[in-house]
Amino acid sequence: MSQTHFGFQQVEEGRKASLVKGVFDNVASRYDLMNDLMSGGLHRLWKAYTVMVADLQGGETVLDIAAGTGDLTKAFARKVGPKGLVLHTDINEAMLRQGRDRLLDEGVLTPSLLTDAEQLPFPDQRFDLVSVAFGLRNMTHKDKALAEMHRVLKPGGRLLVLEFSQVIEPLKKPYDWYSFKVLPRIGQWVAGDADSYRYLAESIRMHPDAPALKQMMKGVGFGHVDVHRLTGGVVALHVGIRC
Repeated sequence: MSQTHFGFQQVEEGRKASLVKGVFDNVASRYDLMNDLMSGGLHRLWKAYTVMVADLQGGETVLDIAAGTGDLTKAFARKVGPKGLVLHTDINEAMLRQGRDRLLDEGVLTPSLLTDAEQLPFPDQRFDLVSVAFGLRNMTHKDKALAEMHRVLKPGGRLLVLEFSQVIEPLKKPYDWYSFKVLPRIGQWVAGDADSYRYLAESIRMHPDAPALKQMMKGVGFGHVDVHRLTGGVVALHVGIRC
């Protein structure tokens, strides 16, 4: 059977989804708190920038993939208004429940759907915008997922991929120290789970860098892809336009 990576481990392709599920089952209840602690609150600025770049208009349709606790879903829903539609989707049921409950608590009424990005249950050319934030690196077949995202976009539609990337060289050593020494300890103290946060740090290193991801997006049919590197390359926002 074909092998793939789960962090730094090599595992059978068929096992990766269940292993990733275990990680997010473990972290779902503390996910928002941990995001604030891990990033010093910067994830909120990265997401706000993504919403700005999305430039959504009233009445547009949005598919938010790996939407988790719903930060982007909520912001997108306010942009498209009552005449638009935003679908809050995730492959992990625990994360989806956290997001659905949070959205309802904040008065955002939008569908939440358990969805595999590699097999999207939507017709061709359905959405004006597709987004995936901090989820692509956990997918087993990234090229297949990107092809599905391309398929469901309308001509001229936009794909926004916000993901951890490769930091610039002067930051590499302190970033590695933080990722592998500090982050698992924070995970243990706050969430009682060092291993899941060690995996998250490893998964970032195994994810394609910004130029490679740009080529993957062009390879599945996106005619134009812009790359916005943020915070010294800690994250990158890729914006692909379907021709």
